[in-house]
Amino acid sequence: MARKMLIDGELSKPGEEKAHYDFDLFVIGAGSGGVRAGRFSAQYGAKVAICELPFDPVSSEVTGGVGGTCVIRGCVPKKILVYGAAYGPELEDARSYGWEVNERVNFNWKKLLHKKTEEIVRLNGIYKRLLSNAGVKLFEGEGRVIGPNEVELIQLDGTKISYSAKHILIATGSRAHRPEIPGQELAITSDEALSLEELPKRAVILGGGYIAVEFASIWRGMGAAVDLCFRKELPLRGFDDEMRAVVARNLEGRGITMHPCTTLTKLEKTEGGIEVHTDHGEVILADVVLFATGRLPNTKRLNLDAVGVELDKMKAVKVDEYSRTNVPSIWAIGDVTNRMNLTPVALMEGTCFAKTVFGGKPTKPDYSYIPCATFCIPPLSVVGLSEEQAIEQVNGEVSVYTSTFNPMKNTISGRTEKSVMKLVVDAETDKVLGASMCGPDAPEIMQAWHCHCTEVWSNQGAV
Repeated sequence: MARKMLIDGELSKPGEEKAHYDFDLFVIGAGSGGVRAGRFSAQYGAKVAICELPFDPVSSEVTGGVGGTCVIRGCVPKKILVYGAAYGPELEDARSYGWEVNERVNFNWKKLLHKKTEEIVRLNGIYKRLLSNAGVKLFEGEGRVIGPNEVELIQLDGTKISYSAKHILIATGSRAHRPEIPGQELAITSDEALSLEELPKRAVILGGGYIAVEFASIWRGMGAAVDLCFRKELPLRGFDDEMRAVVARNLEGRGITMHPCTTLTKLEKTEGGIEVHTDHGEVILADVVLFATGRLPNTKRLNLDAVGVELDKMKAVKVDEYSRTNVPSIWAIGDVTNRMNLTPVALMEGTCFAKTVFGGKPTKPDYSYIPCATFCIPPLSVVGLSEEQAIEQVNGEVSVYTSTFNPMKNTISGRTEKSVMKLVVDAETDKVLGASMCGPDAPEIMQAWHCHCTEVWSNQGAV
C-alpha cells in the first residue's frame, strides 16, 4: 500500500485510523493576515475556524475586532486623519491660487472622528462577510493554545470551550509598547490617539519611527503645537539617511519643533497640563503625550510556553521559512512573528501558508523588493535597499542618482518644500537596487513604479 507524505512530515500508516478534528485549521486572530489565511485555506477545501476579540477602536487584552490593527486602529484610520490634516496647509496655499479663504477656517475634529469610526465599523463588517462567504466559522472571544492540536476559546460571558484542529495558526499581531518612566500612565499610544475626544492644542511625541512622524504631521496639520523627541540625530531609523534628512527638514518647515538625541525622563500632571521632562533638562507643557516607541508581539496570553512553542527575546513566535513553529501543527504569520511588520506582508504570509498547508504547493514568502510608505506630510516612500545598505551588501561599485525639484504646485503657493527622488544602482549591471521618494503622492508613484519594474525585471530574469 502506498504511503502519502503530509505537509507536517507525518507518514500515514497501513490500517491506521485517520485522526478526527473539529477543524482542519483554527486561526487565532482575525487581522489582515489571519483573515487571508483562513479564507484561502477554506477555498482549498479546509474546514476553518477563526476567533477574534470583540470590536473596539482601542485595543486591550479583552478587545480587538475583525480586521485587526491595520483596519481598526492602524493604516486605515491613520490615513483618514492624514488626509484630513493635509487640508489645513492646502487651504493656506489656496490663497495664492485666488481662493478668498477667511482668515480663520474652523476645523471640526469630532466630525472627522465620527467619519473615521463609521468607516472602520463598515470595514469590520466587510471582513466578517468575507469570512462568512468563504465558509469560515467565526468565534468571538479570546483564543489560547492548550495543546498541539487544541484551542481553548474564552467566550464573552467568561465560559470556556475547547476545539481540536489539525493545524493551529497564530495571527495575533502586535501591541503598542510603553516605556517605563515615572508618570507613563499619563501618556497615550497610537490606539488612543486615533480616538481622542478632543483635539490637543499642544502635543509632545516620543519616538522617531513612522507612527511618530505621521502623528506629528496629523496634529500639526490640524493646528496643534507639536514637539517631536527622538533618540537619534534623525527620525526614521533604518531608512535612507539622505531621505531621513529630507523628512526632518520638511517636518521642521511645517512648524514641528524637533528634539533630536532626546528622550523623556518624567511626566507630571499639573493644572496647566502635563509637564514633560527631557534628559536635557527641558520642560515642555502638553495637553497630550504620545508614546510612539515601537510595538511588541501579542503573545502574552496565548499560553505558548506551556505548549512548547519557542519565542525569541522579544516574545515573538519563532518560525521557519514556511511560517511553521517548532511544534509541527502550530504556525504563525504577521507581526506576531516580528519579521517584516507590514500589512501587505502579513497578507502574503497568509497566502503562502494556505498554499503550503492546504494547496499542495509549499511556498515561502518573498521579502525582497517590498515597497513601503511613511505618511508624514509630504509622504516618504521606498522600495529596495537604502544607499547605506547597498554599500554594505553589494560587491562592487554603487551608483547613486538623485533629483531634487520644486513641485509645480509650490511655484505659486510659495511653499519651499522640495521633492526628492533617489535611485541606488549596481554600477556594473545597471540594476536598480533601491528607490526612494519624498514628496506629494510619493506612495502612489512608488507603488506604480515598483509594479512596472518588477514585471520588467521578472521578464528579463533580473528578479
